[in-house]
Amino acid sequence: MTDLELVNIARQAVNLAYAPYSKFCVGAAVLTKDGEVYTGCNIENASYGASICAERVAISKCISDGCRLISKIAICSTGEGQTFPCGICRQVMSEFMEEDGEILLGTSDGDFYTYTLGELLPNSFILHDS
Repeated sequence: MTDLELVNIARQAVNLAYAPYSKFCVGAAVLTKDGEVYTGCNIENASYGASICAERVAISKCISDGCRLISKIAICSTGEGQTFPCGICRQVMSEFMEEDGEILLGTSDGDFYTYTLGELLPNSFILHDS
């Protein structure tokens, strides 16, 4: 699967978001080391703390299906420019991605930018730290 194909899958997942409060829709697509793809969208709740980000939805689906190694994740939104993952999502990514795992951030103009997990979360707290 190409990076652009993964980003386009994330773009489609944006349409499934449940965001009646913020109106900010996010979609994510996870590519596992085995070549499987899992999607997610943000799901808001009237109790804001119960909301969940698209990235964690996609990762949760992946993990609950038995996959543990993620090579890439693509993230797109209805916002302008790049939508970076929040700190909690970055920490969850660090549990299942290696430092050189790729994070692809799609933009509304059809472009995307590539970062590594290590660039977005240097010195993450991982298993051997606990």
